[in-house]
Amino acid sequence: MELSYWEKKSFIGVPDLAVIGSGIVGLNAAITFKNANPSAHVVVLERSWLPLGASTKNAGFACFGSPTELLSDFESMPSKNVLDTVRMRLTGLSKLRKRLGDETIGYIPCGGYEVFDTTTSFDACADKLSWLNKQLKEITASKETFITAHHIPKKMSMKGFSSCIASPLEGQIDTGKMMHSLLKFAQSLGVVVLNCSMVSAIEQLSSKVLIELDNKVSFKCANLILATNGFARKLFPDLPVSPARSQVLITSPVEQLKLNGVFHYEEGYFYFRNVGNRVLLGGGRHLDFEKEATDEFGITQKIQRKLDRLLRTKILPGKKYTIEHRWSGIMGLGKEKKPIIKKLSKNVVAAVRMGGMGVAIGTLVGELAVKELTAN
Repeated sequence: MELSYWEKKSFIGVPDLAVIGSGIVGLNAAITFKNANPSAHVVVLERSWLPLGASTKNAGFACFGSPTELLSDFESMPSKNVLDTVRMRLTGLSKLRKRLGDETIGYIPCGGYEVFDTTTSFDACADKLSWLNKQLKEITASKETFITAHHIPKKMSMKGFSSCIASPLEGQIDTGKMMHSLLKFAQSLGVVVLNCSMVSAIEQLSSKVLIELDNKVSFKCANLILATNGFARKLFPDLPVSPARSQVLITSPVEQLKLNGVFHYEEGYFYFRNVGNRVLLGGGRHLDFEKEATDEFGITQKIQRKLDRLLRTKILPGKKYTIEHRWSGIMGLGKEKKPIIKKLSKNVVAAVRMGGMGVAIGTLVGELAVKELTAN
């Protein structure tokens, strides 16, 4: 496809920065670069008509990791990496709230909870809770980041959950409002966002980067940030990040809903929350790791049946509701949960592998990507 003179000049040109991916990371990277360089020409390329991946498809958890998830991380990762990642998540949340404002993103400090349905699983976590709190004290500025709260399941009319651990530091956001506000903010600074622009190839030239789109359009840019998370290996196969699908559903309004907060279950592989007087439930990829390690969107009967049963028997027992929406999102995971923020060449930086915590960590990762790009 041939571009007109006006299209080349006004929309593309030779950007000072091109960002691939218009999700949380990509938009924050564009905003950070534009704030530091007000006259710069910044273009964000998005493969779909909406930010495709996880940024508009997530559950809206403003969280930093459940107790069992963090304890598991300490067993499989160096302690410094775990603590650094938690610090990044909390810093990222703070930056997101400061950049857009709590009302704008629908932030509610409702608290977070991890629920247990066996005494064995709870006791294994509770025995290490004091130790975990000590590890996190310097980061969270709280002596009790996590506390036992056995009354919560009964108070919120759940059934089958015998124990609970609470985190007053967690909350929820409105994912749609957050992304709409982030996009609007970026565009208000003069950032150009081009939707339906699928990048098919990237080539490092002597001083510029050549970008080719699947519609045969190509152009050069001075700098490039890759912010496609779970899709990153389509362009850079050697990056240690893999796609992971997460399936989600949301109910119709539920009368006299007592559920309030964000909830983790089975090391965070299941997660649920209220969205007003609806219930959102997602997860279950651990039921079929192999099939869910994909960048293809879709839902499966195996996981959806489990979500339906969990909702019916434990979360909303005896309540009347219907399932109004089912969808999936694509995360970027790896053996390490710490994000990848690194130069791939002298003027190309990757900012990927959010580890399922893009809401929390994405704003900071976008900023750090720009810092990495401009570092000598």
